[in-house]
Amino acid sequence: MNNPTNHEAFAALAHIKDKLSMSTAGAKVLTDRDFLTRLDLNFITLYIIFLELYGHREDVLDQLADLLILTACSWCERPKDLKSLDQERELNPEWFLSNKMLGGVAYVDRYAQDLTGLRSKIPYFKDLGLTYLHLLPVFDCPKIFNDGGYAVSDYRKVKPDLGTIEDLRDLATGLRRNGISLVLDMIFNHTSDEHEWAKKAEAGEPEHSAFYWMFPDRSIPDEFEKTTREIFPDDHRGSFIRLPDGRWVWSTFYHFQWDLNYSNPAVFRAMAGELLFLSNLGVEVFRMDAVAFVWKQMSTACENLPEAHKILRAFNFLCRIAAPLVVFKSEAIVHPDEVKEYISPQECQISYNPLQMALTWEALATRDVSMLSQALERRHNLPRGCVWVNYVRSHDDIGWTFSDEDAGELGIDGFSHRRFLNSFFVNRHPGSFARGMPFQDNPRTGDCRISGTTASLAGLESGEEGAVGRILLAYSIAMSTGGVPLIYLGDEVGILNDYSYVNDPSHRNDSRWVHRPTYPADEYALRDDHNTIPGRVFAGITQLIKLRKSTEELKGGRSVCFCTGNKHVLGYLRLGPQGTVLCLANFSDFSQHVTKDMFSDFVDNVKDLIMGGVLHVRTDGVKLKAHQYVWLRYEQSK
Repeated sequence: MNNPTNHEAFAALAHIKDKLSMSTAGAKVLTDRDFLTRLDLNFITLYIIFLELYGHREDVLDQLADLLILTACSWCERPKDLKSLDQERELNPEWFLSNKMLGGVAYVDRYAQDLTGLRSKIPYFKDLGLTYLHLLPVFDCPKIFNDGGYAVSDYRKVKPDLGTIEDLRDLATGLRRNGISLVLDMIFNHTSDEHEWAKKAEAGEPEHSAFYWMFPDRSIPDEFEKTTREIFPDDHRGSFIRLPDGRWVWSTFYHFQWDLNYSNPAVFRAMAGELLFLSNLGVEVFRMDAVAFVWKQMSTACENLPEAHKILRAFNFLCRIAAPLVVFKSEAIVHPDEVKEYISPQECQISYNPLQMALTWEALATRDVSMLSQALERRHNLPRGCVWVNYVRSHDDIGWTFSDEDAGELGIDGFSHRRFLNSFFVNRHPGSFARGMPFQDNPRTGDCRISGTTASLAGLESGEEGAVGRILLAYSIAMSTGGVPLIYLGDEVGILNDYSYVNDPSHRNDSRWVHRPTYPADEYALRDDHNTIPGRVFAGITQLIKLRKSTEELKGGRSVCFCTGNKHVLGYLRLGPQGTVLCLANFSDFSQHVTKDMFSDFVDNVKDLIMGGVLHVRTDGVKLKAHQYVWLRYEQSK
């Protein structure tokens, strides 16, 4: 539809303010200068997006008014300390670009049993240097069919074995007082089939049936499935599952996760209510789960559609009105070109960096940095005010999401290379150091992903001599390329695969639980003993953390590629106002040399931040041991 004029937008705002004045919360916010200023500043954008999504409906303005009444109620309930932090973050909107940022991620039950136990670990988190703690799903969910918590049955209740919603609020407060931002998943593409909305839909209630994509027969599902792909073929074929009464419901992922119907504005309003409720608990960053799938349209793949971006922008601008400190993190494990489309100040300000993660492992397997170097040069830098979350491993599997076109430029066939990588990381390739497991292995399509902890994939489980070096090398990349580095807690002490997951009926068919072990108490007990493997890993990672926090050049997200002239050695520059840091990393199992002619534009004497001392690069070049990395600070010659 045509964009509305400013006159139409102002008339709509006046109408909505009239409707606000008729509710208690609405009348209250109309006298609140902060709320009114933010509403006036952000309304036109929100109004345009809402018209683009729902303008075909006669009640679109009433739907928007109901949404803003909900927003007003949320603002009235927002705690004073969060409102103060809102103001601080508005004055410093790029706070997450600091080189002081460091993330950690964990399952509450597996790392600390419950929320109270996790709160007791805040001193350790602070000593480690965390400023950002991502707790994997804590919301109430079914005991068995829960996808690791990603099938939510109630967004306002915590899993009973973790505690209560008040325990979560107390944890958020405790973290915030120690300079650590709480990060939670916003699982907004789907709910559990045991969610109250789903139960009412299954019972045939029209209002909630319209919350999901439900059809009486296969005619429409068959048309959709002509262009959609199977995500979890081991669970069910196609995009739909059949209900006992014969109806069909959209289920992109597991059969117990029902996709929400965002073409219905009541769904958007309901999820906005959950988002704002959680922001008032003290959640500062939301990982927006499965963002690529939230909008469906016939004759498309139903992924990465323009409306998915509009949904994200609408949530974003709603938070700017009622919870301005909130930041969104995208989770889109799709083609690299499509990943970056979700990253902007108007959508997700931060994003997982799945390409760098996958290509770090690719370079470790091949001992060749060509693909990783190409990605850093071509795909790393983001719009101003945005940044990657750089990680080595997460709770999820590794998918080889590189571009076939990029690989082809380097003479690599994408399909066969993925097969090699899958074979290598599950120890089916001669000479492999990795001990991973296949996830969702699909012989029909050749698709497969990899499960395993950092240490097991890097060779620690197989007893490889270079395993500790590979672990630290991978983390040196995450710490220095630009962005927020993220540690899967336990990695810092070299935690190995846990194969006991097969003894749990709710886990045995999901190999990702192999890299979700319980708290490694024995390894943590050895972390200060440098004569042990956990101690060596911990010492190396904490050194990287301290150096990152003291190196101003590492703030922000931009990097510049540096040609090393050696396919085994990765190089990139981090530019700062006072100097530049050159990062070099040797992915080979043998010593490598970056020759002096690569440093013709450098001063001769550069400071080695990792080892200390000075290197004479124009005289000697740089010699690197197997898996060695260096951060070299210098001033460019004039």
